[in-house]
Amino acid sequence: MIDRKSEGDQIITVGGFSGGSKASLLSNEGGLDSEDLSMRKQLSALASVTALLMVTTALPAAAAVPPTPRITGTVASGFQSPWGLAILPDGSALVSERDTARIKHVTAAGVVRQIGTVPGVRHGGEGGLLGIAVAPTFGTDRLLYAYHTASGDNRVVRMTYNGTSLGTPQTVVTGIPRANIHNGGRLAFGPDGFLYISTGDAGTTSNAQNPNSLGGKILRVTPTGSPAPGNPSGTRVYSLGHRNVQGLAWDEGKRLWASELGQNTFDELNQIRPGGNYGWPTCEGTCTDTRFINPQATWSTAQASPSGLAFASNTLWMAALRGQRLWAIPIKDGARDGSPVASFTNQQGRLRTITPAADGSLWLISETNGTILRVVLG
Repeated sequence: MIDRKSEGDQIITVGGFSGGSKASLLSNEGGLDSEDLSMRKQLSALASVTALLMVTTALPAAAAVPPTPRITGTVASGFQSPWGLAILPDGSALVSERDTARIKHVTAAGVVRQIGTVPGVRHGGEGGLLGIAVAPTFGTDRLLYAYHTASGDNRVVRMTYNGTSLGTPQTVVTGIPRANIHNGGRLAFGPDGFLYISTGDAGTTSNAQNPNSLGGKILRVTPTGSPAPGNPSGTRVYSLGHRNVQGLAWDEGKRLWASELGQNTFDELNQIRPGGNYGWPTCEGTCTDTRFINPQATWSTAQASPSGLAFASNTLWMAALRGQRLWAIPIKDGARDGSPVASFTNQQGRLRTITPAADGSLWLISETNGTILRVVLG
């Protein structure tokens, strides 16, 4: 029989003899009597079982290799400080410009037109008009959400888009700390229909651990801005201990992932758990403090400084600003499943946002070039 002591360790016992004491069976030299013949049969059986185990014991699965991305062309160009990118049900898209507060419509064929300017936006440093998200109910209510820096805070507003122009914004969430740095700004509707909002610590590191601050968090709210049902603390806060999250994406198991800019040492990719604390400012990258959840992957800030995040082909695709490259991180069952692979290094400038498009490609924003690139996989 096989006595499985622990994963990967097997003690084989045949006819009362342990495989570990095989040498004692061979200590009697000379002629073979009936007892010797019995031992010979047992040894033969042992050899057969061992051979069978060598054939049938599964080897560890090889680490996954992500598909190779290829840029097949430019979807559209001429944008100034493009930041947010949201795909509409008809396959066209909306793009936000951080510094101008403008939102532009882009057809699948690449025709660009301005549809409006969001009032009340205050650009400065990393602040301005940041992420946008189309409501999952857009087909009936025509609602578009936007995250922007205002005079006293960062906030989320919503407005209608009737196919021609923007309606008057209504506030959804206010009071998110603002600064010239670390404003967060990504918006995304989750598979549960609720709106997820990434915020930065606004340069005040204590915000990240302060449960009464909306800074340094991932928020989860209803479409009207109230705390979503099931939030861990009953507030808008879904996770805390973040420095500056700018990427949100869900995998095939509806698990949330986030890309986060570090300070001077490590950028992070985190798998987000409800109520999870990701350690900032005590930890940057992996640490041994058991109060905090460690990242699934880290990079030097020169290699990444990540912003947008998307999921496709069992892989997370992470756009890098300072790193000027697209990172592919294979994942499986909620964990990293292989080494990250970089593409387009120093070829397309600072990469801000990446989003799955209606045609199965990925649309990738180059902030430096003011373009949307079409990326195909395989």
